[in-house]
Amino acid sequence: MPDLEGVFIPVPTPFRGEEVALDRLKANLARWNETALSGYVLLGSTGEFPLLTESEKDRVLVAAREAVGRDKFFIAGTGADSTGATIRQTRRAAEIGADLAIVITPNYYKKGFSQPAAQLRHYLSVAEASPIPVLIYNFPQNTGINLEPETVARIAEHPNVCGIKDSSGNIAQAAQIIHQTPKSFHVLVGAASALLPSLTLGSSGGILALAVIAAREHCEVYTLAREGRWEEAREVVHRMLAVDRGVQSRHGIGGLKAALDLLGFYGGPCRAPLATPDGDAIADIKELLATAGLL
Repeated sequence: MPDLEGVFIPVPTPFRGEEVALDRLKANLARWNETALSGYVLLGSTGEFPLLTESEKDRVLVAAREAVGRDKFFIAGTGADSTGATIRQTRRAAEIGADLAIVITPNYYKKGFSQPAAQLRHYLSVAEASPIPVLIYNFPQNTGINLEPETVARIAEHPNVCGIKDSSGNIAQAAQIIHQTPKSFHVLVGAASALLPSLTLGSSGGILALAVIAAREHCEVYTLAREGRWEEAREVVHRMLAVDRGVQSRHGIGGLKAALDLLGFYGGPCRAPLATPDGDAIADIKELLATAGLL
């Protein structure tokens, strides 16, 4: 099983007009490769995966595979509302060269899929059919479904399930998952504010949207925590809090993309119906970045 320790980022998908800007994606990845990030998630929530066509998803993965350093994990989002489609997308990601697949909970038929039996059936079927290890992706704020720790523990018994990205923001739940799953099962949090407290409980790190614009800072938090330098780690976390609340929570994916533009990466627009910040919002984001020492 892969050793999924450290900080990972969910990579935004750059657009130029209505087209996916693959050259900009590669350029962004080249810059992130220079940091201590452990790896990348392509086609995650921050990557606007529900708004991409199958052809676009394929091209994103092919371009990213060319750009991602071989010393970093390449994780592909392959979740769909049907088990069959998830398996097909996972197998395709493996063909392209993904190291792992991250699979979000199906959520259109909420009543049916909120049942643990349905969750087990889906994830175990995908894990059994996948040529690469599978990460569970729990994001109840978006899906409306929370995977309970007991269910996660049962899914974790499958040898091809290597961990979970828990974006619930619930530290008590993360602690319970850590306690109920094997040491080889990696619990990665999905909120920057949850990284430091989760590390005290035994998490493996995080897949953090905020690290898209503050990769070095969140890698530093991880390293300081692993070295037991908690006060120094807290200082970095506190410096990032306003950016987290202001850029990501207030402006969403568009805020992250605007911040990337300000930092010399390529963010570009979001795809409709997501909003792209302008005017006063850009000024607000710029001030937040400057105050945090990122700009």
